[in-house]
Amino acid sequence: MLAITKSYGLNGLDGYSVKVEVDVNNGLPKFEIVGLVGTAIKESKERVKSAIKNSGYSFPVSNITCNLAPADIKKDSPMYDLPIAIAVLKSTRQIDTKQLDKYIIVGELSLDGNVCKVNGVLPILISAKENGFTNFIIPQENMAEASYIKGINAYAVTSLKQAVDFLCGKEDIAKIDNKDYDVIINNTTYTHDFKYVMGQTQAKRALEIAAAGGHNILMVGPPGSGKTMLAKCFPSILPDLTFDEALEVTKIHSIAGTLNLQDGIISKRPFRSPHHTATTVAIAGGGAKAKPGEISLANNGVLFLDELPEYSRATLECLRQPLEDGEITISRNAMSVKYPARFSLIASMNPCPCGNYGSKEKECKCTPQAIHNYLKKLSGPLMDRIDMHVEVDNVSYADLNTKKLEEPSADIKARVVKARQIQRERFLGTNIRCNSQIDDKMLRQCCQIDENCQQILKSAFELLHLSARAYSRILKVARTIADLDDSKDIQENHIIEALSYRSLDNKYWNL
Repeated sequence: MLAITKSYGLNGLDGYSVKVEVDVNNGLPKFEIVGLVGTAIKESKERVKSAIKNSGYSFPVSNITCNLAPADIKKDSPMYDLPIAIAVLKSTRQIDTKQLDKYIIVGELSLDGNVCKVNGVLPILISAKENGFTNFIIPQENMAEASYIKGINAYAVTSLKQAVDFLCGKEDIAKIDNKDYDVIINNTTYTHDFKYVMGQTQAKRALEIAAAGGHNILMVGPPGSGKTMLAKCFPSILPDLTFDEALEVTKIHSIAGTLNLQDGIISKRPFRSPHHTATTVAIAGGGAKAKPGEISLANNGVLFLDELPEYSRATLECLRQPLEDGEITISRNAMSVKYPARFSLIASMNPCPCGNYGSKEKECKCTPQAIHNYLKKLSGPLMDRIDMHVEVDNVSYADLNTKKLEEPSADIKARVVKARQIQRERFLGTNIRCNSQIDDKMLRQCCQIDENCQQILKSAFELLHLSARAYSRILKVARTIADLDDSKDIQENHIIEALSYRSLDNKYWNL
């Protein structure tokens, strides 16, 4: 007898319907699963067999064929265990239900018949809902993810037996209730605060501009000057995640398996800080299953790369496309997936191997050639894509010994949120969220400057040998500075300040 259940699969963040077909016939005992399946699904045979027996049912000694359609899409996840087991029971007439075609079923089975969590439940629910599916049976451990999706009927089960009893009408399971995202976002707190960062006025100003416009920034300075602490404080001045942004972030972390199942949603902007020994695949994403990497896990948040020149050249160069396009495409033999990667890059580095080149307090002991070789680890195209470069020098003892706290992050955040509101109104009806995302067409509309500003920019362009990309990024930074000043037009002081964040190009990289 043929039995069919419905499930769902993922290709990147995009879902597709999977029809689980099980046919049980007379013949030599065997259990085959077909449909371009990977190792995780091939091993489902043993999990399904043991789960059925340990749940009080009989596993048929027959010729069993299971097909996961469509058969031309690679599938490799244990989430099909539960729908396969239910289809086997239906095919052998051990259960009698007409409800199978009403539910999308996902779940991994343990050998004792319990249903275990699976990765990617949130993007599955969202994608399935967009395609007209509203009823779901999912693992209980994943119920927190489902609680934020309105307009669906999701039921959480703990075991194969409970799922079968529910489908047969023998047990009632309450629908998962919806949670209020606003309650969670209002209770968000941050460990690091700018009020504890003494001195570094210029760096704080640069980070405020970066937060207000979504710009990338590089901090250059000697060891111990506070670059890492400044970077860790940066998320505390970013605007709160909107619900749509939170869902986008949560989908990526759900697929990667890094989501806190108790929370069910990510309410803070991600802060990812991979070590400089991280591989290119770890940063960009990939592997056999084309999993998202650090740049996608940092989507709508911050990617902090400490000691930037210590990363491999290949790893740094893989950042170029995401910094430009806000997404990354990962191609493998059996699949090609696209992940969002729109993050704020915060990078830090020493100016030389010993770290003291350009310092006002310590003497550099490196040779000019050693400094040159160290700085040349960063390519020109990559540096072009970093909007702002700021120098961070050592803090004086007087600054550290003061009892007065600095300006708190909450006050800086208020100015950032106000500037972002101006940008939302400016870009209403477009896909642009902040100034750093302005395209060439919008650049002419949003970043017009008068004759005096043009003359200043022309002189700097010729003196600093700037590229066309650097030119546009200077204008975008100037636009953000104007927004912070609540100025409709870009003024001369805005252009001058924006240019000051490109001066390190000439100091360090034109040696």
